[in-house]
Amino acid sequence: MRDLLGGRGQSKSATVNVMIQAALKAARGLVRDFGEIGNLQISKKGPADFVSNADLKADRTLREELTKARPSIGFMTEEGDDIIGSDDSQRWIIDPLDGTTNFLHSVPHFAISIALEKENEIVAAVVYDPIKDELFWSEKGMGTFMNDRRIRVSERKDFSECLMATGAPFKGHGDKQLFVSELTPFLNETSGIRRLGAAALDFAYVAAGRFDGYWERGIKPWDAAAGLLLVKEAGGYTTSLEGKPSTPYDASFVAAPPQIHGHMLRLLNS
Repeated sequence: MRDLLGGRGQSKSATVNVMIQAALKAARGLVRDFGEIGNLQISKKGPADFVSNADLKADRTLREELTKARPSIGFMTEEGDDIIGSDDSQRWIIDPLDGTTNFLHSVPHFAISIALEKENEIVAAVVYDPIKDELFWSEKGMGTFMNDRRIRVSERKDFSECLMATGAPFKGHGDKQLFVSELTPFLNETSGIRRLGAAALDFAYVAAGRFDGYWERGIKPWDAAAGLLLVKEAGGYTTSLEGKPSTPYDASFVAAPPQIHGHMLRLLNS
């Protein structure tokens, strides 16, 4: 892992540095455990339990590091009950391992996601992909960066050239018939659709212009919170499928550059 706290480029606030430090420390354990997961594919129970433990260890590290630096701020996390801090105007929204299924199957595409919510608004975000050593971060009003390079959403206007991302229903989850109906017009009009299995990175890739748009239903606040700010500060729009400005607590999300966001909504609601 490179030095993602120092070096040249955009200076980071103390808060963002705290978030990055926590993500880097949790990532060391995840990378170590990811290196072992391939040796555990001999039983059905073993790998799943191993990944669960890796997830919980990363969650514990994030909580410890963030609490040490900002003891008054509470938590919303995938791995436990909400914790209300003494400063109830703020909380961390964290996902220690976004892309758990990828991790379980030795697919090197997962991330740590940390967002700071203040007075019901996301004001700082970090999404770290430890395998590719790519750190996406943002603060309200300051733009979005990957490592120390500022990034922006795609400028493509021709929908036929656009590459889209989405999340697909799986066994026991989601409305498969609805998903197929939403997918069909995108298959007809775009250059391709990807389903990579880590929502935080889907948002980050829209912010970086790698994906031209992303939509998904049914993801959780800790999957979306950091990514929403990354896209917004990179010049993109984030709404629900109904077109309402996004919060992390929505039931659906559409993220895209301004010039194609409206067309995405029309296709999704057609």
